[in-house]
Amino acid sequence: MMMKSLIFLSLILLPLVSVVEGLGGGGLGTRKPIKNVSDPDVVAVAKYAIDEHNKQSKEHLVFVKVVEGTTQVVSGTKYDLKIAAKDGSGKIKNYEAVVVEKLWLHSKTLESFKAA
Repeated sequence: MMMKSLIFLSLILLPLVSVVEGLGGGGLGTRKPIKNVSDPDVVAVAKYAIDEHNKQSKEHLVFVKVVEGTTQVVSGTKYDLKIAAKDGSGKIKNYEAVVVEKLWLHSKTLESFKAA
């Protein structure tokens, strides 16, 4: 009976371990480069960062594109993005933004935003 329980437990846990390893990309907390910076989800996070920055600073930056970025699975997904945006004079500048997204709570938080 003990052997059957051990085999049963192994069959359940082994696939779960594989899934968790796949999500972490080498472990929980590991930074991974964003391969497709034009992905609609990545663009949505970048636009959120600019909108939040505009609300907090009273600036009027306009999203242009995501230049590059990384993600990290922490208590949610942490996005470190370099974003190109137009300022009020029409000049395009790069900004660095950190956003944490918690899909299960349907929330995003702008952690930092600064000129690159």
